[in-house]
Amino acid sequence: MPPTPSAQPSVDGPDLGPTVFDSDQIRVSVARLAAEISADYPDGNLVVVGILPGVVFFLADLVRSLSVPAELDMMAITRFGPPEETGGEVRIQRDVEVGIRGRPVLLVEDIVDTGLTVHHLMGALIPRQPASIKIAALLERPDRRLIRVPLAYTGFRAPEDFLVGYGLQHQGRYRQLPYIAQLASGDLHTGP
Repeated sequence: MPPTPSAQPSVDGPDLGPTVFDSDQIRVSVARLAAEISADYPDGNLVVVGILPGVVFFLADLVRSLSVPAELDMMAITRFGPPEETGGEVRIQRDVEVGIRGRPVLLVEDIVDTGLTVHHLMGALIPRQPASIKIAALLERPDRRLIRVPLAYTGFRAPEDFLVGYGLQHQGRYRQLPYIAQLASGDLHTGP
Protein backbone atom coordinates (compact mmCIF):
# COMPACT_ATOMS: atom_id res chain seq x y z
CA MET A 1 0.00 0.00 0.00
CA PRO A 2 1.15 3.59 -0.54
CA PRO A 3 2.47 5.28 2.62
CA THR A 4 -0.02 6.87 4.96
CA PRO A 5 -0.29 10.68 4.70
CA SER A 6 1.74 11.16 7.89
CA ALA A 7 4.59 9.18 6.32
CA GLN A 8 4.64 11.18 3.07
CA PRO A 9 7.99 12.76 2.35
CA SER A 10 7.95 16.44 1.62
CA VAL A 11 9.39 17.01 -1.81
CA ASP A 12 9.45 20.50 -3.17
CA GLY A 13 10.78 21.83 -6.41
CA PRO A 14 10.32 24.98 -8.42
CA ASP A 15 8.51 23.03 -11.13
CA LEU A 16 6.22 20.97 -8.85
CA GLY A 17 2.61 22.17 -8.97
CA PRO A 18 -0.52 21.27 -7.04
CA THR A 19 -1.47 17.73 -6.04
CA VAL A 20 -3.94 16.17 -8.48
CA PHE A 21 -4.46 12.78 -6.76
CA ASP A 22 -3.28 12.41 -3.15
CA SER A 23 -2.03 9.17 -1.61
CA ASP A 24 -5.41 8.45 0.01
CA GLN A 25 -7.21 8.75 -3.35
CA ILE A 26 -4.61 6.49 -4.95
CA ARG A 27 -4.87 3.93 -2.14
CA VAL A 28 -8.68 3.79 -2.48
CA SER A 29 -8.46 3.48 -6.27
CA VAL A 30 -5.85 0.71 -6.11
CA ALA A 31 -7.98 -1.22 -3.59
CA ARG A 32 -11.06 -0.85 -5.85
CA LEU A 33 -9.13 -2.04 -8.92
CA ALA A 34 -7.64 -5.00 -7.02
CA ALA A 35 -11.11 -6.04 -5.81
CA GLU A 36 -12.51 -5.86 -9.38
CA ILE A 37 -9.58 -7.84 -10.79
CA SER A 38 -9.77 -10.45 -8.01
CA ALA A 39 -13.50 -10.88 -8.64
CA ASP A 40 -12.87 -11.39 -12.37
CA TYR A 41 -10.18 -14.05 -11.79
CA PRO A 42 -11.42 -16.12 -8.82
CA ASP A 43 -9.42 -19.18 -9.89
CA GLY A 44 -6.11 -17.33 -10.04
CA ASN A 45 -3.64 -18.48 -12.72
CA LEU A 46 -3.42 -14.80 -13.70
CA VAL A 47 -0.23 -13.41 -15.20
CA VAL A 48 0.21 -9.74 -14.35
CA VAL A 49 2.61 -7.94 -16.71
CA GLY A 50 3.81 -4.46 -15.79
CA ILE A 51 5.26 -2.01 -18.30
CA LEU A 52 8.53 -0.61 -16.94
CA PRO A 53 9.62 1.74 -15.56
CA GLY A 54 6.70 4.00 -14.64
CA VAL A 55 4.34 1.26 -13.49
CA VAL A 56 6.53 -0.02 -10.63
CA PHE A 57 4.77 1.78 -7.76
CA PHE A 58 1.23 1.16 -9.03
CA LEU A 59 2.02 -2.45 -9.94
CA ALA A 60 3.51 -3.27 -6.54
CA ASP A 61 0.53 -1.83 -4.67
CA LEU A 62 -1.97 -3.45 -7.04
CA VAL A 63 -0.47 -6.95 -6.89
CA ARG A 64 -0.14 -6.81 -3.09
CA SER A 65 -3.84 -5.89 -2.91
CA LEU A 66 -5.08 -8.82 -5.02
CA SER A 67 -6.91 -11.57 -3.13
CA VAL A 68 -6.11 -14.21 -5.78
CA PRO A 69 -2.83 -15.83 -6.80
CA ALA A 70 -1.02 -14.06 -9.61
CA GLU A 71 2.33 -14.51 -11.31
CA LEU A 72 4.22 -11.29 -11.98
CA ASP A 73 6.42 -10.34 -14.93
CA MET A 74 7.62 -7.16 -16.62
CA MET A 75 8.09 -5.72 -20.09
CA ALA A 76 10.08 -2.67 -21.10
CA ILE A 77 10.01 -0.75 -24.34
CA THR A 78 11.96 1.92 -26.17
CA ARG A 79 10.06 4.61 -28.01
CA PHE A 80 11.40 6.29 -31.13
CA GLY A 81 10.42 9.94 -31.45
CA PRO A 82 7.10 11.71 -30.97
CA PRO A 83 4.03 9.62 -31.90
CA GLU A 84 2.90 12.28 -34.38
CA GLU A 85 6.13 11.85 -36.38
CA THR A 86 6.94 8.16 -35.98
CA GLY A 87 3.54 6.59 -35.59
CA GLY A 88 4.58 5.65 -32.07
CA GLU A 89 7.16 3.08 -33.14
CA VAL A 90 8.32 1.08 -30.14
CA ARG A 91 10.76 -1.76 -29.63
CA ILE A 92 10.56 -4.30 -26.81
CA GLN A 93 13.69 -4.15 -24.64
CA ARG A 94 12.59 -6.62 -21.98
CA ASP A 95 10.07 -9.30 -22.83
CA VAL A 96 7.83 -11.51 -20.71
CA GLU A 97 9.64 -14.60 -19.49
CA VAL A 98 6.64 -16.38 -17.95
CA GLY A 99 4.66 -18.76 -20.12
CA ILE A 100 1.33 -17.13 -20.98
CA ARG A 101 -0.18 -19.67 -23.40
CA GLY A 102 -3.69 -20.55 -22.21
CA ARG A 103 -3.48 -18.20 -19.22
CA PRO A 104 -5.25 -14.89 -18.61
CA VAL A 105 -2.91 -11.89 -18.86
CA LEU A 106 -3.38 -8.51 -17.22
CA LEU A 107 -1.24 -5.81 -18.86
CA VAL A 108 -0.67 -3.01 -16.33
CA GLU A 109 0.32 0.56 -17.29
CA ASP A 110 0.75 3.72 -15.27
CA ILE A 111 -0.91 5.96 -17.86
CA VAL A 112 -2.56 5.37 -21.23
CA ASP A 113 -2.64 8.41 -23.51
CA THR A 114 -2.41 7.66 -27.22
CA GLY A 115 -2.82 3.90 -26.79
CA LEU A 116 0.19 3.20 -29.02
CA THR A 117 2.29 1.46 -26.38
CA VAL A 118 -0.36 -0.96 -25.14
CA HIS A 119 -1.56 -1.61 -28.69
CA HIS A 120 1.98 -2.60 -29.70
CA LEU A 121 2.45 -4.80 -26.63
CA MET A 122 -0.90 -6.53 -27.12
CA GLY A 123 0.18 -7.23 -30.70
CA ALA A 124 3.33 -8.87 -29.35
CA LEU A 125 1.45 -10.95 -26.75
CA ILE A 126 -1.58 -12.17 -28.73
CA PRO A 127 0.43 -14.57 -30.98
CA ARG A 128 1.55 -16.36 -27.78
CA GLN A 129 -2.07 -17.48 -27.33
CA PRO A 130 -3.00 -16.29 -23.85
CA ALA A 131 -6.52 -17.19 -22.74
CA SER A 132 -7.28 -13.46 -22.62
CA ILE A 133 -5.57 -10.09 -22.33
CA LYS A 134 -7.03 -7.23 -20.34
CA ILE A 135 -5.50 -3.84 -19.61
CA ALA A 136 -5.38 -2.00 -16.29
CA ALA A 137 -4.18 1.60 -16.08
CA LEU A 138 -3.96 3.88 -13.09
CA LEU A 139 -4.52 6.91 -15.33
CA GLU A 140 -6.11 7.36 -18.72
CA ARG A 141 -6.62 10.19 -21.17
CA PRO A 142 -9.24 8.94 -23.64
CA ASP A 143 -9.33 12.25 -25.51
CA ARG A 144 -5.69 11.76 -26.58
CA ARG A 145 -6.24 8.27 -28.04
CA LEU A 146 -4.74 7.71 -31.49
CA ILE A 147 -5.56 3.99 -31.34
CA ARG A 148 -8.60 2.62 -29.59
CA VAL A 149 -7.55 0.18 -26.87
CA PRO A 150 -9.97 -1.50 -24.47
CA LEU A 151 -9.15 -0.60 -20.87
CA ALA A 152 -10.81 -3.08 -18.52
CA TYR A 153 -9.71 -1.35 -15.31
CA THR A 154 -8.92 2.32 -14.80
CA GLY A 155 -8.16 4.30 -11.70
CA PHE A 156 -8.59 7.91 -12.76
CA ARG A 157 -9.25 10.04 -15.79
CA ALA A 158 -6.19 12.28 -15.90
CA PRO A 159 -6.24 15.98 -16.70
CA GLU A 160 -4.23 17.22 -19.69
CA ASP A 161 -1.51 18.62 -17.40
CA PHE A 162 1.92 17.00 -17.32
CA LEU A 163 1.77 14.81 -14.20
CA VAL A 164 4.53 13.55 -11.93
CA GLY A 165 4.72 11.23 -8.94
CA TYR A 166 3.70 7.66 -8.13
CA GLY A 167 5.86 6.41 -11.01
CA LEU A 168 5.46 9.35 -13.39
CA GLN A 169 8.58 11.46 -13.85
CA HIS A 170 9.94 14.55 -15.52
CA GLN A 171 13.63 14.54 -16.43
CA GLY A 172 14.21 11.72 -13.96
CA ARG A 173 12.64 13.58 -11.03
CA TYR A 174 9.54 13.09 -8.86
CA ARG A 175 8.86 9.42 -9.71
CA GLN A 176 9.12 8.52 -6.00
CA LEU A 177 6.32 10.81 -4.80
CA PRO A 178 3.50 8.89 -3.07
CA TYR A 179 0.96 11.17 -4.77
CA ILE A 180 0.44 12.59 -8.27
CA ALA A 181 1.02 16.28 -8.86
CA GLN A 182 0.92 18.67 -11.75
CA LEU A 183 4.18 19.89 -13.20
CA ALA A 184 4.09 23.66 -12.86
CA SER A 185 6.44 24.39 -15.73
CA GLY A 186 8.14 22.78 -18.67
CA ASP A 187 7.05 20.80 -21.68
CA LEU A 188 3.44 19.70 -21.27
CA HIS A 189 3.69 16.86 -23.81
CA THR A 190 2.87 13.71 -21.90
CA GLY A 191 4.10 10.61 -23.71
CA PRO A 192 2.40 7.23 -24.28
